[in-house]
Amino acid sequence: MRRNRRVKIVATLGPASTNEETMRRLFEAGADVFRVNMSHAQHDALREIHGIVRKLESEYSRPIGILVDLQGPKLRIGKIDSGSIRLTQGDILSFVRGEDVGNLGRIQLPHPEIFESVEKGHTLLLDDGKLKLRVVEASDVRIDAEVLSSGLLGSRKGISLPDTVLPMGALTDKDRADIECAMSLGVAWMALSFVQRPEDIAEARKLSRGRTSIMAKIEKPTAINHLKEIVDLADGIMVARGDLGVEMPVEKVPGLQKQISRAARNAGKPVVVATQMLESMIYAPVPTRAEVSDVATAVFEGADAVMLSAESAVGKYPVDAVATMNRIAVEVEHDPLHAAIIHAQRIDPTATDADAISAAARTVAETLNLAAIVCYTASGSTSLRAARERPQQPILALTPIPATGRKLAIVWGLHCVLTDDPRNLDDMVAKACRIAYQEGFALPGEQVIITAGVPLGKSGATNLLRIAEVDPGTDE
Repeated sequence: MRRNRRVKIVATLGPASTNEETMRRLFEAGADVFRVNMSHAQHDALREIHGIVRKLESEYSRPIGILVDLQGPKLRIGKIDSGSIRLTQGDILSFVRGEDVGNLGRIQLPHPEIFESVEKGHTLLLDDGKLKLRVVEASDVRIDAEVLSSGLLGSRKGISLPDTVLPMGALTDKDRADIECAMSLGVAWMALSFVQRPEDIAEARKLSRGRTSIMAKIEKPTAINHLKEIVDLADGIMVARGDLGVEMPVEKVPGLQKQISRAARNAGKPVVVATQMLESMIYAPVPTRAEVSDVATAVFEGADAVMLSAESAVGKYPVDAVATMNRIAVEVEHDPLHAAIIHAQRIDPTATDADAISAAARTVAETLNLAAIVCYTASGSTSLRAARERPQQPILALTPIPATGRKLAIVWGLHCVLTDDPRNLDDMVAKACRIAYQEGFALPGEQVIITAGVPLGKSGATNLLRIAEVDPGTDE
């Protein structure tokens, strides 16, 4: 199951796709990682999905990642007596802390932390940004806000506060229970919603105790203000463009996507571009041209992965959506401009042995036009450094640890194979050449370049570079 592309595809599971046959077809169509949205999934469903993924891993002899997306805090207004009210531009709407049902001029807001934090002049967004208000008066029991856009407001609709930093963490009791369930299954990635500041990452990491990789979803303006610190602390980054586009002007989102992607790439952290990539394929068998261009832009940027949400979770054409995204990615990566654009975005290595070895491996591989770069990796750090270089040659990541292979399934350009640690240096070379041949990366007589750490099996000690020729007897 070698992919003919470098960028990875994340497919969200839902009612349209959570069954073994459809998941098998999604994987064959190009899905590298399956996302489970815990806003909608229960623990039994997560266990069922985990079992199917592990079965597919065994069938295809390929590590497959699972990304559990935590719900995070959900801020909503209370119930409205009549079910809904019409707001007219210029109206003053009052939000109160009491338990009373809302009526024409007063809306219950059962979140004390909002009253503690919101200030005059702050913006309030209701119902996914459809209604916009500006605070004109705020106290610890009441908020008065002027309606800036007219519309109908229903009960229990969501509220967003793009200007306000709320004194609450990114994890709820439900999230903590979901983390424990996911950890018991050995899930590779955990996506953290409602990230506002670096401390939110630290709390999630403490709960996970190193058993999973933490992906920070950048979906709030306050996270942009702390982007460098969040990138430094997280294991990966997701550009959650849907929520980001609600809380910020939509015209800013493309630039922020590039800014976030560059920050993650500079740090050597995988970055996933998500939300509404092939939205029309929820109902239609083909995407719009604008959506194709949107996916292509993410691939040209060198994103590690592109993600399907509702398209594969509840859409009519989940397998077609994955296959379409796969075709777009393959076509873009074969475009003559792709290599030049990726090369122009390349960053200088840091002054470490591992970074110097990885940069040298890429330079040697491109100069000598070698067949592949082969990385022995225990924790995944060696392969992450190789992928950060965005080399022209494919990267073959060899690891004895299934959890590492599943983690790397989301990383650009990595083809992961589970194999035992080599016994010595000669075995290391022979094993690398044999697997490169068996996996279709090199023919007899072609050369590969091998990176590893000596002593073998020691995590985070990339210090060896070796060029080797694939022997004609490799397939024996």
